[in-house]
Amino acid sequence: MPIDATLPYDPTNIFARILRDEIPSKRVYEDDHAIAFQDIAPQAPTHILVIPRGPYVSWDDFSARASDAEIAGFVRAVGTVAREHALVEPGYRLLANTGPHGGQEVPHLHVHLFGGQPLGPMLSPGH
Repeated sequence: MPIDATLPYDPTNIFARILRDEIPSKRVYEDDHAIAFQDIAPQAPTHILVIPRGPYVSWDDFSARASDAEIAGFVRAVGTVAREHALVEPGYRLLANTGPHGGQEVPHLHVHLFGGQPLGPMLSPGH
């Protein structure tokens, strides 16, 4: 169910629990600023979630409150994961949902990294 991205950060959300190793994940990358792990319901042959280590609800929250080092570190982590999974040459898609209209379901910033096949149009026809 979509969440209200303007609410305060909820430290009990599933991604916060993954960061604390309370819930297992198939991690493919981690550094001081981010972790990346396989999506449990992949929508493409490669579907990885990249999340910042800090407590940020959404892209808006992150861009407003994160330090320059956190922002740079997170963006670099996304690029590193794409390169490590050989997605740059064939191409890939990044998606960050924010709020109810964006379809955000977890109140922790996360970027979906999709690849491994042609991905088609960005939105389905009629949207």
